[in-house]
Amino acid sequence: MNDQPEELSDLPDTRMIFMGDASLTDGFRLIGFQTWADPSVEEMERILGELMQSRSSAFIILDSHLAEAHSAVLQRVRTEGGRIIITEVPPLNEPNNFHRDIDDKVQSLLGTQLER
Repeated sequence: MNDQPEELSDLPDTRMIFMGDASLTDGFRLIGFQTWADPSVEEMERILGELMQSRSSAFIILDSHLAEAHSAVLQRVRTEGGRIIITEVPPLNEPNNFHRDIDDKVQSLLGTQLER
């Protein structure tokens, strides 16, 4: 028996995926994410390609190493938007060095120096 309202049960399931540093995978697995420990850029591209081909919905968290990879597949996912949402986490040993592209865009719009 399904306790969800009918309109919610018709929505496709969203996969929650973490790909990155092995030291983080246990925590993400505990909260229900599918995890890939220390995947290569090629493995990340294969997984993203499969998600795009199957038209799956997904929320993906990448470590900064993968998020900054020069990957055409990753760029395509980010450009298309919609079903696959990608965000990133900083390395555990360098949380203060985490810098996102959006920081530069905000800084250029506001004309201010952002603290890092």
